[in-house]
Amino acid sequence: MDLSTTYLGFELPHPFMPGASPLADRLDNVKRLEDAGAAAIVMRSLFEEQLASEQLATSRSMDTPADSFAEALSYFPQPDEFVLGPEEYLEQIRKIKAAVRIPVVASLNGTTPGGWLDYARLMQEAGADALELNVYYLATDPNVTGVALEDRTIRMVEAVKKAVTIPVAVKLSPYYSSVANMAKHLDNVSADGLILFNRFYQPDIDVEELEVTSDINLSHSGALLLRLRWLAILAGRVRADLAVTGGVHSALDAIKAIMCGAQVVQMVSALLEHGPKYLSTIREGVARWLEEHEYESLRQMQGSMSLLKCPNPSAFERANYAHILQTWQGAGASRRS
Repeated sequence: MDLSTTYLGFELPHPFMPGASPLADRLDNVKRLEDAGAAAIVMRSLFEEQLASEQLATSRSMDTPADSFAEALSYFPQPDEFVLGPEEYLEQIRKIKAAVRIPVVASLNGTTPGGWLDYARLMQEAGADALELNVYYLATDPNVTGVALEDRTIRMVEAVKKAVTIPVAVKLSPYYSSVANMAKHLDNVSADGLILFNRFYQPDIDVEELEVTSDINLSHSGALLLRLRWLAILAGRVRADLAVTGGVHSALDAIKAIMCGAQVVQMVSALLEHGPKYLSTIREGVARWLEEHEYESLRQMQGSMSLLKCPNPSAFERANYAHILQTWQGAGASRRS
């Protein structure tokens, strides 16, 4: 079965790869991912705040105590708490490039250009084949408008694109007032790919200790639904390639995402739970499904459930919304006679 796809200018044998995570921290694990058939390796993110500690220009300073930010969800780690510092990160790129024969994607996490421009260049020089910009920003200032935040991200992506020659993908948040419009603007500044979506981890409260607590909860298949909607809306309407991340735990999950328009499928939680070999399990499951349903290739299925051919997607979505609300029958409910 032909599972080939394209992403960020690369011809890939299939769409499955690890997403940005600890999965690429160790070379032995990277080799296990390649042996499992990963189409590419995506590294964990280097944080903007780490670059500040290296005396690069950013919007924050590591000299400011972490607990001075009232809106902070958790204390920001000290430099020695990061698995990879800025220099170690560049060396890890070199090591991974020397160890595997598949594309290596580096990742930057932040909200302003600052040191990103210099490190984007350094990552390219270290051998990264592409770059992910992981934009994670919690808007807590009521005086800052959504337009201002969006414009800052657009200008940041534009600046990074001008600084490097390798492809640049942007990991989007689902919380923009208009995801489609934001995607269009990023398309206009030549983002090579859009990744749907970034996960915003939520804090909890310890009511006994009166402390904010943070923990990482792995995703589940239910998280995929939001991504399916926006993949279907954007597919064919932007030039940028589309990737899905979050909620893919089975071959059926992957099939749904590809039908809605995903060109690649990034997996993290499922691989953390089941190990790198699970990637080949998903790939084989998709190939088997395609054969059983008489597809000749994955590309034949790609985007088949998008809204591209629908003349008014917003009307379609609203009609579906109304239908669900009017026909749902809860426990103990009865239909009108």
